[in-house]
Amino acid sequence: MPWSHRFDDPIPLPDGRELVTLEDAASFIQRLPKAEQQLEEWQTAAHCLIGAAEGRDFLMHARIGVLRALNRDRPRPARDRKRVKAYKIVR
Repeated sequence: MPWSHRFDDPIPLPDGRELVTLEDAASFIQRLPKAEQQLEEWQTAAHCLIGAAEGRDFLMHARIGVLRALNRDRPRPARDRKRVKAYKIVR
């Protein structure tokens, strides 16, 4: 898959721009400060991008990797847990 391949849905950036292709995402990561590039989330995103460009990984994995790296500082939303029903086992 070429670097010019488009994501199914563009990746929105905090400043309002969008990453549309694999190449856009790779360029974005390359422009990050070196210390930030070395973070595990960005390393994983870059690995997934390369894998998708070389046809070894899915495009969706690359998209998810970039989104996870972009949102690494945000707390995960709390899930509403449904109350578990108590069942009695009858023998």
